Amino acid sequence: MGIEIKMPALSPTMEEGTLAKWLVKEGDTVKSGDLLAEIETDKATMEFEAVDEGVIGKILVAEGTDNVKVGTVIAVIAGEGEDVSSATAAPAPSPTPAPAPAPAASAPAPTPTPAPAPAAQPAVAAGSRVKASPLARRIAADKGVDLAAVTGSGPNGRIVKVDVEGAKPGAAPAAAPAAAAAAAAPAPTAAPAAAPAETKAVWFDDSIPHEEEKLSNIRKTIARRLTESKQTVPHIYLTVDIRLDALLKLRGELNKALEARGVKLSVNDLLIKALGVALARTPKCNVTFTGDKLIKYSRADVSVAVSTPTGLITPIVKDAANKSVSAIATEMKDLAARAREGKLQPVEYQGGTASLSNMGMYGIKQFEAVINPPQGMIMAIGAGEKRPYIVDDALGVATVMSATGSFDHRAIDGADGAEMMKIFKELVEAPMGMIA
Repeated sequence: MGIEIKMPALSPTMEEGTLAKWLVKEGDTVKSGDLLAEIETDKATMEFEAVDEGVIGKILVAEGTDNVKVGTVIAVIAGEGEDVSSATAAPAPSPTPAPAPAPAASAPAPTPTPAPAPAAQPAVAAGSRVKASPLARRIAADKGVDLAAVTGSGPNGRIVKVDVEGAKPGAAPAAAPAAAAAAAAPAPTAAPAAAPAETKAVWFDDSIPHEEEKLSNIRKTIARRLTESKQTVPHIYLTVDIRLDALLKLRGELNKALEARGVKLSVNDLLIKALGVALARTPKCNVTFTGDKLIKYSRADVSVAVSTPTGLITPIVKDAANKSVSAIATEMKDLAARAREGKLQPVEYQGGTASLSNMGMYGIKQFEAVINPPQGMIMAIGAGEKRPYIVDDALGVATVMSATGSFDHRAIDGADGAEMMKIFKELVEAPMGMIA
């Protein structure tokens, strides 16, 4: 029979994944703990280990296969003397459908009277402007095609290149007679089964040189979550300018003291600490909105945005308010490195009570970050730069950065968000207060 290797659930929410790469081949001997494959989830690419030992008898799912359901048999380990060459992939377990409700006893429904179908409308009304791309117009002019007789497949009926390439000069689209015939036919007495929802095609100008890149599971998840956030979470944005000179001075002194331990602090490490302390001091901002209740956290776990080759991921510095900055620096260095290699464990990036996103290293002066649901806020950090600044009632020059907090206004009032931004600014401008 052999031992079935099934698609694992590598996170609590994982329902399917991509079998990115096999690390073994048929005939290889494996033992418990050996790496079998790389599985791409909606957050990271993770290695999958063997639990049993034996010989890889048959690989049932090829590497690169998308949308492999959790529980699908992907390979078989053969025991001593076993032949599993005829094994086939078993479908993933599916939920048992609920039984259909028994029909209620009632009088038979009357047969609906057929309604006359509306008359077919012309593709373009007289005097109206034909919607067509410049390239389509040029091809139509060269071929002598009447655009008024062409049905457009682009957005809002816009005529595009593919619509006119197959059209004949002066010919109406083939769909028009069919539509007229359908209009003349009597309507059926019973409604047909509902057709499946049609996916709307996204139009682009294929005359421009281009290439298509398949979306990874991570990129699909980023797109889905950010769309959900902007559509469902009412964002409020609060910005403060923060003087960095004291923090930069303290960072230099701490790095000199930590040099013997091989620890080097970044500005971001100190900002993670500041956000953690600010959240601890303003618990009304360390929350999650769930629709009918508010979750109030007693610990500040800061998710930190890290850019990877496959997209953005947010490893978590847990209990940032109570960790030393040297511990935060060491932890972030390890988390960021493994995030870029796609080797984070789910527990290291799932959760968090608030986020920090720093684009200062790219010279971005200020930006408004999108909240990472179900968190209630995210802090966006801009670049530190020399600016004219009032110091002790006199105009001087200081190193200043802009920080913008995005808050879920369903859960966090503007005054509470403003209080948190005020405390964050004070901590950064007088940093000894957060490390003492």
